[in-house]
Amino acid sequence: MTSTNSQLILFLSMSLCLAWAMPAQSVSIVGADPKGGPSVYAEVCARCHGVDGKGDGYTKFTPPPADLTSPAVQSKMDVQLFRAIHEGKPNTAMGAWKYALSDEEIGDVLSFLRTLGVSEK
Repeated sequence: MTSTNSQLILFLSMSLCLAWAMPAQSVSIVGADPKGGPSVYAEVCARCHGVDGKGDGYTKFTPPPADLTSPAVQSKMDVQLFRAIHEGKPNTAMGAWKYALSDEEIGDVLSFLRTLGVSEK
C-alpha cells in the first residue's frame, strides 16, 4: 500500500470517528485551509457550480450540478463530500478530481464549500 493510500485511509477513518462524535456541520477536514480553497474552486469548480456555488455555472448539464449551498449538500459529512470530489458522482457530469487535485487541495476546496453554506443560514 502506498504512503498516499495509507494517509487517505487514515484520514477517512479519523473523519468517520469524528463524524460519529459530533454533528455533521462541525466536522472539519484536519489541516484544510478555507483560504486556499477559493482559487482552486474558481479554477475547477465555478464553471459548473457557479461563482456562489448555487449550481448555476455557465456549463449546463443534465442532471444539473449540485447547489453546494443547499441543506442537502451542506448536511453531508465531510468524508462524503471528499469522496464525491475525489471519486466523482456516477451518472452525472461530476468527474473524479483525484487525477487533477491533491488531497490537500480537495480538503481546501471542501473547507471553502462549508463557508458557502454559512451565508445561507
